[in-house]
Amino acid sequence: MQDLNTAGLVKAIGVSNFHSDRLVDLITHNDIAPAVNQIETHPFHQRAEESEFMREHGVQHESWGPFAEGKNNIFSDPTLTAVAGAHGKSVAQVVLRWLIQRDVVVIPKSVRPDRMAENLDVFNFELTDEEMNLIAALDTETSLFFDHRDPKMVSFLGQRRVD
Repeated sequence: MQDLNTAGLVKAIGVSNFHSDRLVDLITHNDIAPAVNQIETHPFHQRAEESEFMREHGVQHESWGPFAEGKNNIFSDPTLTAVAGAHGKSVAQVVLRWLIQRDVVVIPKSVRPDRMAENLDVFNFELTDEEMNLIAALDTETSLFFDHRDPKMVSFLGQRRVD
């Protein structure tokens, strides 16, 4: 990837699911640091320490699973619905705005044009510090999906094939 980047064939190098220890190892032992690290990030798994670490090392934090794939009843969570109601927005819009205000890149997935439009309509309001703190209190510091440090899970994922 570094050779491709140096040759101008790729503009940036990105990684996914690198915890801070693996990320610093990658940065230390290569000439080009990744531009982005995409990790599970949503109100229930906020990754504040990892986000700060990436910021300190010039790596952009990008969220995957920003809506927690609907888990933990995210779209009916009382805190998120109250914040959404205060702004006349949806819970999805509040989550996207919360990520943006934390300088986390987010690319929400949708195939529905109405949802795509809604996801873009997040730049005409701002969450207050109090609202940001209310959302911060939702953090469980635990993945809702799987542990990327579990050798059995890593082995399983490495064996999956996409046809």
